[in-house]
Amino acid sequence: MECSHDRAIRAAGKVEIGWNLEAGGLRSATQEASARVKARAAELGFDACGVADAENVDPDGHLRDWVARGYHADMDWMVRTAAIRADVRRKMPHARSVVVVARNYYSGTPHRPPVPESRVAISRYAWGRDYHRVLLKPLRALAKTIATLGPAGHNPPYVCIDSGPVLERAYAARAGIGWIGKNGLVLREDLGSWFFLGIVVTETELAPDTPVRDRCGQCTRCIEACPTGAIVEPGVVDSRRCISYHTVENRGEIPADIREKMGGWIFGCDMCQDVCPWNRFARQTTEPGFFVRPEWASLCAEEWLDMDEATFDRLTCGSPLRRAKYAGIKRNLAVAASASRPSTRR
Repeated sequence: MECSHDRAIRAAGKVEIGWNLEAGGLRSATQEASARVKARAAELGFDACGVADAENVDPDGHLRDWVARGYHADMDWMVRTAAIRADVRRKMPHARSVVVVARNYYSGTPHRPPVPESRVAISRYAWGRDYHRVLLKPLRALAKTIATLGPAGHNPPYVCIDSGPVLERAYAARAGIGWIGKNGLVLREDLGSWFFLGIVVTETELAPDTPVRDRCGQCTRCIEACPTGAIVEPGVVDSRRCISYHTVENRGEIPADIREKMGGWIFGCDMCQDVCPWNRFARQTTEPGFFVRPEWASLCAEEWLDMDEATFDRLTCGSPLRRAKYAGIKRNLAVAASASRPSTRR
């Protein structure tokens, strides 16, 4: 069923080559279309929306070099899809534009590794509902609106939320959503780094936005804060040394030199974000689905560690923690418990 907003767009006519007279002067049809997309994104609750041309966003082969160095660890899908990720036209040959949206997930509570040590630490993005479930519906609604702006013969837009072969952060930077910080994350002046990205690839031509300049300056706090040295150079993360990778994606044994530096983290890690000066400007999300689950707030490490699989499944239903699976979380808890015990070495 077509919503009233889409009917209004259809009533206004398809986007055609030409110019529209606005109060501030002339605006091209592609600019008008971009403005409509951004207005619709705001209606759907997204905190920012930008547009990039559908082109290769990694012409220098940084992703290729990252993979060649082994920084992808055992995430072999990065190898298989490297060429596609850098250029969405390999996924959609006639793509003209990439729409990137940002959704704030900051829940307003300062977050550090647990004190006292009986608490466990879970990355902020996983405190609430799985973000894929929260964001997919509004992102599809945005894609539906975008589809009304192009000729009827266009293929449907391609939608993804970090689950498709797209270099989301590179396209986000190209679309002016923010700049890529030294920790490899996209940063914004008004949100810091506490936001999710969504992508809509379309064959409709939209006016692209201008990238914003890098505002990290000489700051290296994120690099210095990483206990395992995973940020090997500005903007480059070695997954083999990243706590987030090992607690979420690694299905095998965690190396000893990483285990002893994990602290209380059992899913993800926010250390490089916690110290970022731009995150001082983060504001609380308006999406209740991203707030911490009340049933988790009082759980201590021992309760997590003693939890059987049925209880785990009940408490993590619809949660990102399902990505690590019960066995992975139990392994991470065992590491955290071991790290919190007083050393017996003399």
